Order: sequence, then structure tokens, then C-alpha cells
Amino acid sequence: MHYDPTRALLSVCTLVALSACGSGGTGEGTGAELELLDSPAGALSGEPFLSSTEDGVVLSWLEQSPEGGHTLWFARLGRDGWSERRAVAHGSDFFVNWADFPSVVAGRDGSLWAHWLQRDRAEGLAYGVRVARSDDGGASWSSPWTPHEDGTPTEHGFVSLFPVGKGMGLAWLDGRGYAPGPDGTPAPREMSVRFRTVDRAGPTSPELAVDTRTCDCCQTDVAVTSEGPVLVYRDRSVDEVRDIHVTRWDGVSWSDPKPVHEDGWVIGGCPVNGPAVAAAGAGVAVAWFTAPGDAPQVNVAFSGNAALRFSPPTRVDDGDPAGRVDVLLRPDGSALVSWLERTGGDAAEVRIRRVAADGVAGPSKVVTSSTAARAGGFPRMIDIPWDPQRILVAWTDVAADGGARVRVATVEAP
Repeated sequence: MHYDPTRALLSVCTLVALSACGSGGTGEGTGAELELLDSPAGALSGEPFLSSTEDGVVLSWLEQSPEGGHTLWFARLGRDGWSERRAVAHGSDFFVNWADFPSVVAGRDGSLWAHWLQRDRAEGLAYGVRVARSDDGGASWSSPWTPHEDGTPTEHGFVSLFPVGKGMGLAWLDGRGYAPGPDGTPAPREMSVRFRTVDRAGPTSPELAVDTRTCDCCQTDVAVTSEGPVLVYRDRSVDEVRDIHVTRWDGVSWSDPKPVHEDGWVIGGCPVNGPAVAAAGAGVAVAWFTAPGDAPQVNVAFSGNAALRFSPPTRVDDGDPAGRVDVLLRPDGSALVSWLERTGGDAAEVRIRRVAADGVAGPSKVVTSSTAARAGGFPRMIDIPWDPQRILVAWTDVAADGGARVRVATVEAP
């Protein structure tokens, strides 16, 4: 069975019914040309994630199952439409969180790799990462593997998967620093970023500590440059400065993390608002949410030397952002940044803006209406290999009765 895209081209006026124009938005956003696709996700779905293959796009999501529990699903989008959706894993003990979403990512050898989160048997909020591999296009999956071996009843999540050689690299937030020592010594209560690699035969590296004091629940993200992978995450200094940091992998170790920009945002808790990174060759773009001096903003900064140095940031929001960013690099070196812009109460819009590598920003475009409440999750976007003029966007559409479903559309790139 195949899902054919619904070619329901929406004019800007029709788009008003879904989202924006004249709806009380605080900024300059105008409607973007949106083309809704038939979504392979069913009712009661959420937590979408998008990744690329050589000739298409993979959408993964979580969906409540009629028999109880949740199922991690995925489907491929190609020139002819959606493939049949396939299940990766199902469980009644999945840890389902609006900000900590699973993923399905393609390896360089044609394999597929997936990760999801599963509650530990211990009481409380402890949960861990599970990773599985498929060598037959997702028809079957290996037994799940857990990359962290600390055995503590703490939180492990916010994973970034990316190809490394014939396998995968995994970076994640690790809560072992919240567990007291075996001799009863008090816990430092610090989250860390950890990393290791794996291939078909199993782990190919030990666990490495990338940074031993980071923000507790902001997403990590990785992009692969011509000089190797770069990892971005929200740091946490001893003075509670929570700026975005970047580190580079040379195949053996990660470089000393450094700030993409010294925002100086001091906040005594996690904002649950991680950064996004994109790369092409030695070009890198990082987008992030920050609020120094209680002034919320979404920024983007560029690097032309594989994240060694970054330009001063350009602000991209329209005055009242909720963050939840994503970023793409275009062939001309510009970046497309998406974010949630608040429009009053919990109402929000998914907006995108193109920013040139020299920092010159174009007008913002409204993709769709959304919500700044947790149920709205994190909208995702990705390039379409066969149509460089459009991008694919996935988001969680929350109904008035509280129901939710993953929606998918193509959007004309600004």
C-alpha cells in the first residue's frame, strides 16, 4: 500500500483558515505557499522527526495504539509518494515526552537506525535510551541496545544519531550525575553529554563524556561537515549561564566545547528549548532560542570553517518567540530558520525566515497555526531532494478537544 500525496495547493487566502494573516500575530509574517500532503500518521500521533536518505525523506513519529501503549512508526517519502508505514517498536513502557522525541536515521550502508525512550523499572522518572538497527528497509529490527552502562535510575535522552563510518554515533543527555555515589556521597546533580559509536557487531567505542555539566532537558543536535561532525547543546555554567555550546569530533575525541555566542542568559532552570545545526561542506549554521535579560529571541549564526568560529548572530523572530527552532542550509549558503512565534495566549504560528550568510534577513513566512503549549511539540523541516524550491515540514496539529495528529506539508522556500 502507498500513500499518495494530496495535492491540495493552498493559496495565501486559504491558508488563513489554517493559520495566519490578520490573526493577531505580533510580527511581519505573511503566508507561505503550503501544499498539504496526506500524512501517514494516524490519530493520536505526535513527536515527528525528519531525516534524509540518498533519494528521499524519512518521517518517524509516536502513535497511541488501540491495544494500549505506543508504537514508533516510520514511512519514507519519495517522488511517488509515501511508502507503506512500518512499525519499529511497540511498548506500554515507552517514555513519551513532547520535547524528547524518537528518531529513525539512515546509515551510509543502506541500514536504518532508530532510537526511542523506555521507562526503567525503578520508581520515578528514570528512563533510558534504546537503539535498534534494520538491514531490510525496516521490515525487521534488531533487538534493542542501551548505549549507557551506568545502571543508575536516572534520566537518559535527548539523543542525536548521525552516521559514523559503517555505523552510527550517538550523543545524549545523561543523568547519572543525579545519582548518589555507591558509598552514599551526595550527587552533584549535574546532567552531562555522553557519546559513543556502534555498528552491526555492537559498540565500537567506550562511553565518552563530552561535557559533564549541561542544561538538563534541551535537545542536542549534530551535523556532519567536511571536517567531521559538530555537536551543539545548551551548556550550564556554575553561575547558571545557559548558552549554546559547540564541539567538533576528529574521529578520536571531541574538542573543548565553546559558546556559539556569549548570550549570557542566566536562568535557574532548564528552558526545554535546544539548538539546531545544519552543515554543507565546511559551512555551518546554528539556530537557537535565548532570553538574556528576559528578552526572548531566536538567533542564527554562521561558520565557514566547520564551526571553528562563528559570525555574530542575526535575530530572526518577529518579537515574541516561543523558540523550538530548526535550521536548514541552502545551496547559496543562506539558512532557513523555523520557530514558533506567539500570537496571544497559547496561540502560536510556525514561521520560517531565510537569512543570508552575511546576516541579511528576508521577511518571515507563516507556515501554519500552532500552539505554544507543550502538546504542540517541536515542528521539524527538511530539504526535498528532487525539489530544491520547496521544503518538507512536519508538525503536531492539536485539535480543540485535545486530540493531536502529525501533519505534513511542503512549503515554498522563502
